[in-house]
Amino acid sequence: MPRRSSGRVTLQHIADSVGVTKITVSRALREPHLVSEDLRLRIEEAAAALGYIPNRQAGALASGRSQSVALLIPSLSNAVFSEIQRGIEEGLSAAGYQVLIGHTGYSLLEEERLIDTYLSYGVDAMILPGTRHTDQARRLLTRSGIPLVETLELTDTPLDINVGLDQSAAAVALTEAFLERGYRRIGFMGARLDHRAQLRLAGWKRRMKQAGLSCERCLTTPRPSSYRLGGDMLASMLERWADLDGVFCNNDDLAAGALFECQRRHLDVPGQLGLAGFNGLDITEATTPTLATVVTPRRRIGDLIARKLQARLQGAPLVPCREDVGFEVVCRGSL
Repeated sequence: MPRRSSGRVTLQHIADSVGVTKITVSRALREPHLVSEDLRLRIEEAAAALGYIPNRQAGALASGRSQSVALLIPSLSNAVFSEIQRGIEEGLSAAGYQVLIGHTGYSLLEEERLIDTYLSYGVDAMILPGTRHTDQARRLLTRSGIPLVETLELTDTPLDINVGLDQSAAAVALTEAFLERGYRRIGFMGARLDHRAQLRLAGWKRRMKQAGLSCERCLTTPRPSSYRLGGDMLASMLERWADLDGVFCNNDDLAAGALFECQRRHLDVPGQLGLAGFNGLDITEATTPTLATVVTPRRRIGDLIARKLQARLQGAPLVPCREDVGFEVVCRGSL
């Protein structure tokens, strides 16, 4: 069967090729169980030979559904978000939904722009990386009427579905682990300083103040985290506060970099300096010593989001809800 040389292939082209009506072709492609197997195979073969590409926009207009969900993430390279993404994609793809990825780069203004863009394409639902939004983004989301998920952190006033963990409480618990092991001159190392980083910083400060300890040993930067940055920041902290005996690192990348810097300096971890990160990435189990961290159930978050969205998309009542997935402090060898 010859391929068309130009122009978009339509249902009518396939119908003419097979010798059936356009309605029959549409039925075979959308609801194949309604036609005979022989006819379905003939139509599918003709569609493939002609190079037919389904017009999803037209289908969405007809059905009122685009079968797509927008997932906004702050970073394309951070394993924290990739694990959540996998859980969401596997759960929603099984229900016939395509997940569209938008990269915010930790910018609330970029999030607002992406919300506007994806709503204009008629997505059926949207997943947002946090609970803070610009006023305009909040208005757009509220007016949209579609199911919404805010994740990674918790809020008392969710727009719709909120699935996350108490970042500040987790930081308090990790600081408590330092205190239980006798550390008192505990510093905080933070990068990027997005909202979750600020919540962790607040939790560290709160527990340190409750213990009557100084919070002055704190070094933060708006730069993105990396192993190298963790090493550089630890060097700066040791130069500024020579009595430092522990460091709460805002994430595992910084903690691993700080550990490597300790090894370069022949500082004993945890004997001379206790270290801990946050998130429970694979690197924490691969270092020597292994790194203390807060394990966040990222895959469970993704799976739970997919289940709750499926229920909402299938007509479950719109009742704002908050799901706290919890966390686990794992001390390991560095603390």
